[in-house]
Amino acid sequence: MAKKKAKKKTVARKRSKLTAEDKKTLRLIESTAQRVRNSIDKRVLPELRFPIRSLKNVKYDKKVGYFELGKGRKARALSVNTVRNFAQTLRLMAQSKEMVENNDFATKREAYYVSKNWGAAKFKEQPESDSVMDDIEALASLDGLSREHLRYYPEEHGGSVAGALVVLDRDDETGAEIRVDCTSFGSGSYSIPHSVEHLGFETRAKFILAIETGGMFQRLNKHKFWKTANCILVEMAGVPSRATRRFIRRLSDEMRIPVYCFVDCDPYGIANIYRTLKVGSGNAAHINRFFCVPKATFLGVTPADIKEFKLEDATHELQAVDIKRANDALKNDPFFKAHSAWQKALRDMLKSKVRAEQQALAKWGLNFVIEEYLPRKLKNKKSFLP
Repeated sequence: MAKKKAKKKTVARKRSKLTAEDKKTLRLIESTAQRVRNSIDKRVLPELRFPIRSLKNVKYDKKVGYFELGKGRKARALSVNTVRNFAQTLRLMAQSKEMVENNDFATKREAYYVSKNWGAAKFKEQPESDSVMDDIEALASLDGLSREHLRYYPEEHGGSVAGALVVLDRDDETGAEIRVDCTSFGSGSYSIPHSVEHLGFETRAKFILAIETGGMFQRLNKHKFWKTANCILVEMAGVPSRATRRFIRRLSDEMRIPVYCFVDCDPYGIANIYRTLKVGSGNAAHINRFFCVPKATFLGVTPADIKEFKLEDATHELQAVDIKRANDALKNDPFFKAHSAWQKALRDMLKSKVRAEQQALAKWGLNFVIEEYLPRKLKNKKSFLP
């Protein structure tokens, strides 16, 4: 008796309705592919043009509030030397099209491994795939799209949130609304997802406090500072991730509440962490309009705070890398060059030759930051640095 041939089982994947951004992403990918095809049909070498991503190709206007992408472009024409990179670019775009159509995503690491099935076009190392992905995002940004719209998500931690906020999420399968109360996590906190475009918000908070370190976030959350100050706490965990920046930006814009930044008083905290959140960076100039928070202001810790709160014996000496970073900011960074208050603050830091961490305030007691420092600072918002 012949054996019955086993039937191959397939799992039907529920396809969600394409959003306006999904349709826009598909049009971009398809039109790019069509241009390449048209050039080939005409026996003309196809070419892709990408924005140049560097501090030299940005401009800063206080009225705009962030580093804007300049007009500099680089062309990548198909040739013997570029054929592999050209193929990789088109394969990553094809992968993006498939993910959008099937409501799926890939991390940057997964995108690297997917290429191992591309034969001669595979990536040798992840920095190679990251670079091609950045070029594709820069191209997409000209149409108002980011890497998240292309369905390539970062693996980095999205940051933590606590306080007077309800996040409106949705069930990915049913589309049903999910209400997440950020006051109901006990000793924990809400974790920002890798993509935040679909989220909604409800809040009566007066401001957002963006905090550099996890330790300080935990202290303020533990003692429910968000309740006494009627605010929303967001842990940045160093230089804030894309998701964290986008979350803060959308929350601030849509709820019309200000953002105050509380970071260490050192060149890295000021020129990297704060600057990135507020105006973006040169390498990411193509996405600054989505991910930076132009209305953010700097609450502290400032060089002036070291004297005002008598923290001189709780400071650390500036290292060579700190001095270089501060001097580079004064000389080359359009943001600091545009604000005299920041130039003075950085020069005061260089003159004092010291830096101070947020935790230095514990000199006066573990909860001095809650009972004295933050209340005093919040009463004098006009003193905040731009």
